[in-house]
Amino acid sequence: MLTKMPVLGGLFAQKDSHPLADAHELRRILAELPGNNAFKSLDEIAGWLESLLAADTLAADRIYEAAYQLEEAAAPHLKRLSREYLHTARLNRSDEKRLWSINYGFWTLLAAAYERCLLALATPGRTADALRPLLPALCTRLIAALGAVLKWEQFHYGPSPGEIWFRLGRALATAEAAGVASKVTPIRPLAGLSCAQQEYLKVLVFQAASMDSLLPLEIELAERLIAHYLPAFIFGPAVHEDSVYWVDLSQPQPPLRMARMPAQAAPSQRFFKPGAANEAMQALLRTLERGGDLPPEINLGDRYHPRLLMPVLRHLSAYLAPVPPQRRHDRHHVKHRMSVLNGLINAFVVFSGEFGGRPAGLQIESWVVENVSRGGFGAQLNSIPAEWLKVGALIAMQPDGGDNWLLGIVRRYHRETEREARVGIETLARTAVSAELKVRTASSYAAVAGLPALLIHEAAEAGEVRVILPPASFDLRESLEFSQGGQRYLLAPVALVEQTADYELARYRQSVIS
Repeated sequence: MLTKMPVLGGLFAQKDSHPLADAHELRRILAELPGNNAFKSLDEIAGWLESLLAADTLAADRIYEAAYQLEEAAAPHLKRLSREYLHTARLNRSDEKRLWSINYGFWTLLAAAYERCLLALATPGRTADALRPLLPALCTRLIAALGAVLKWEQFHYGPSPGEIWFRLGRALATAEAAGVASKVTPIRPLAGLSCAQQEYLKVLVFQAASMDSLLPLEIELAERLIAHYLPAFIFGPAVHEDSVYWVDLSQPQPPLRMARMPAQAAPSQRFFKPGAANEAMQALLRTLERGGDLPPEINLGDRYHPRLLMPVLRHLSAYLAPVPPQRRHDRHHVKHRMSVLNGLINAFVVFSGEFGGRPAGLQIESWVVENVSRGGFGAQLNSIPAEWLKVGALIAMQPDGGDNWLLGIVRRYHRETEREARVGIETLARTAVSAELKVRTASSYAAVAGLPALLIHEAAEAGEVRVILPPASFDLRESLEFSQGGQRYLLAPVALVEQTADYELARYRQSVIS
């Protein structure tokens, strides 16, 4: 994953002989990090963190000192690579994996270094005495680092082991036992002040918000919005009549809805509810829907169009509500194989009917449908496709033994292991029509290339049709036309419904051209 620092052998032969044990040497190492190469700097920092974890004789207070200075040195490089990961429209698989691995790997190593320091407190002596004044910052930074690990796991849609919740709970319980859980301390460059309880609650709310239906950039925005509204959530050992979630600090399990009550009360249990946060998020959503601006006090790290923020706020308002969403349609358990094709072009081919029911040469996946509802399917994948599978992916589906194709969108995605995943699919249409569309003003020119599109008449408003278009095709100022069965049709734009990097879903008013 990350290269270990070479030539470290022999450094640990004597007590505190590690180069990072000396404050002057640590400053020199940090000063010599390549400031203009984020990958190289983070690779070197990761190597030094690995060396701290391997240094059996290095005092824990020195490990903490070195770890937090390495974290601060890494901050600008992490920010740059995170931005590249989230904002590059079409990362190829190898670049995506490289960016993900170096970020995820850094936070994993940093959390392990802080955790080693925390565990050293259990052994009485000089080291424990030296660490005790650092406990508020140590617990806060450890919980924040574990929270970053969970966030980067969520960017890959899991799996998140329960063991990480045991580690989070142990850090908060240690801070609570020492009476410093709410003691505010600086955390990360430019990140302001925080405390162990606040960082734990942020991770808890993030987990409760069910992010597996959001894209990575939406997940990042959701986390920042949660951080802004965090003071309005109510969290603590007391259970209230309107508590929504609970967690046990001593157990390796994520927060659970109160629908699954704990078997018995325990001092390690904590409860939380949205409090005023839900109404505040809904108020912001209403402001944006009316064309208002994002308040300047909300820091999202960059400027974003309200069109991107509104679905995130709708999601948070639903899942962090006094009554979280229930399933709209009953699920019926089945076991049935389904052929799956990815993307607009493949769907265009199969719905055209020109190449038969199963056109040769297309890369068809085989998924196992586990449950069916009126709204769609739940499916299991025993082999995860290399690049295209993500929330929002457009797919054409054909049940085994059938000759009809369905059109759907992946709405949920969760990895069970590195090779297995489960997806939730919304059925968009049980039939679609392939058509080549031309802009009305250019339609008389035979040489003008048409846009491959899918027309969906199901669930459309009277006189309208829903249309799947290539990305960046919809324009409110441009009407489209197409020919079918010897008749020409006009499509007048109504609204853009959904937009992704791979396709657009829009509403058009359809009429006959006489």
